[in-house]
Amino acid sequence: MPNKSAARVVNSPPLNLHVAIIMDGSGRWAEARGLARVEGHRAGRAAACRAVEAALGAGVRVLTLFTFSTENWGRPEGEVAQLMRIFGDFLREDVPYFLLHGVCVTVVGRRDRLPVSLREAIDTVEAASEGGGKMRLRLAIDYSGRDAILRAASRFHQEGEHSYENFGRILAQAQFDAEPVPDIDLLIRTGGEQRLSNCPLWEIAYAELYFSTGMWPDFDSADFVAALQEFSTRQRRFGRITLVTS
Repeated sequence: MPNKSAARVVNSPPLNLHVAIIMDGSGRWAEARGLARVEGHRAGRAAACRAVEAALGAGVRVLTLFTFSTENWGRPEGEVAQLMRIFGDFLREDVPYFLLHGVCVTVVGRRDRLPVSLREAIDTVEAASEGGGKMRLRLAIDYSGRDAILRAASRFHQEGEHSYENFGRILAQAQFDAEPVPDIDLLIRTGGEQRLSNCPLWEIAYAELYFSTGMWPDFDSADFVAALQEFSTRQRRFGRITLVTS
């Protein structure tokens, strides 16, 4: 559950960043403690709340949580069912608090394979948060970066305007997003792995990558701030160089 004071007491200037997180390591976290994997996913739900609070406090513009990839359907049926229940509980029980603080929530990815109860929770939260202007929270559920690009590309060739901006608009439609978002500035992955795992591939073209060895359930606001501080030391040249003249 959210820490009810965290979003109120932090008052940082807006960073205007799009931060994305691949939340990895919940199952391994539980197994290392002799627990069922579902306990790790439940602890991961609490970590998601902390991440949203930290992003709000830091003035992040968009936070994308890479929650459940298309490939995750290959996990045991019981674990998938538990995950779907946890996603629904997060939307129904945790997200309403964030809505009070101006968070707009959208879900990207396929919806036709999700349980009806989860789809209903998504529809309810998206409608209730539509006017939120402080931060946008995107939850990637049943998401595949490759599939999103493929669907967008199949529509793009029929369009008269061939531009990055127009493709971004079509991509948003293809991944069931309300509208295009700025490119991802910082991509964080927990769990010690150093790969992208079919995350939003178009949006990370110039993202800075930050890999944490800690497991997702242990991720807290201090870890979020550490990632932002590391990001602030990077020189983002976007393929260009700055000439120094005397």
